[in-house]
Amino acid sequence: MTLRHLNRRQLLQWGVGASLTGASLIGAQRVAAQDRFPSRPITLIAPWPVGGGSDAVMRAFAESASRVLGVPVVVDNKPGVGGTLGASAMMHAKPDGYTLTQLPLGVYRLPHMQKMPFDPVKDLTHIVGLTGYTFGLAATLDAPFKTLKELVAYAKAHPGQVAYGHTGTGTTPHLAIEEFALKVGIVLQDIPFKGTADILQSILGGHIALMSGTTEFAPHVRAGKLRLLATLGRERNKAFPDVPTVKESGWETVTESPFGIGGPKQMDPAVVKVLHDAFANTLQDTKVLETLDKYYQPVIYMNTADYTQYASRTLQQEKATIERLRVAGKLPAF
Repeated sequence: MTLRHLNRRQLLQWGVGASLTGASLIGAQRVAAQDRFPSRPITLIAPWPVGGGSDAVMRAFAESASRVLGVPVVVDNKPGVGGTLGASAMMHAKPDGYTLTQLPLGVYRLPHMQKMPFDPVKDLTHIVGLTGYTFGLAATLDAPFKTLKELVAYAKAHPGQVAYGHTGTGTTPHLAIEEFALKVGIVLQDIPFKGTADILQSILGGHIALMSGTTEFAPHVRAGKLRLLATLGRERNKAFPDVPTVKESGWETVTESPFGIGGPKQMDPAVVKVLHDAFANTLQDTKVLETLDKYYQPVIYMNTADYTQYASRTLQQEKATIERLRVAGKLPAF
């Protein structure tokens, strides 16, 4: 299975649009009518604070899916614990399709770092993969480094004195930079925040000089308030063609973070299909695509089977990553 980074035209060519507007959607609607699902509002947990880019993207998905499902999809923000509170909430939710959550990468990573109340494969239903994040390192304009190479040189000369903000211990913005630091032989001081909105408030206020996060920093980079040192994708971000990737700068660090929608285990396959089709349909919604573009998030569609396989594979990959970083002594014992 290959992750699909698709634009609107490619989605239609690939057949997602046809399947949703043809027999598949008609079948899903018949199942919904027969089983009376959904017949009341659906709660969608966004495990991040209100006001950030992740929150905005989840609200765009929820609004679009509401129109397809015919009932409100209400976003419930539960920030903290590396974006895993939504998955934890699934342990107490009925598998009836009325309580769902975003499943960020931390869901598959934190169980290798500390005791969690869920198994990310056995205790969750993976419904549909939708998109992913673009990550980068941004600094204040008065930071003593203007490029990634200058940051590395400065950190080597001042070990442990460079602090950076991230979205919580064990999240991708944290571990991506810790693994990068391990590879280049530097020691950075990490400062966890509940979400990117909190990090931006701190860095714009001059309390920290460096941040690792998603492209919610982009408006501030464009406004000349922050400097983007590097992005962490396989290729340069089209919005910042002059900014090199970490890999381009000479270090093999590539970080991508697909996510989608999940629910409790043992959900009715018919209900899963209705939800899959509704959320997959959002990837053709102009407002949703505009929101994804605003936060530089690609379309990464995975159907239910592929998303389930992705979960199993990623759980094992994250175990290997955590084991490497434990050797460096950067993470707490578990």
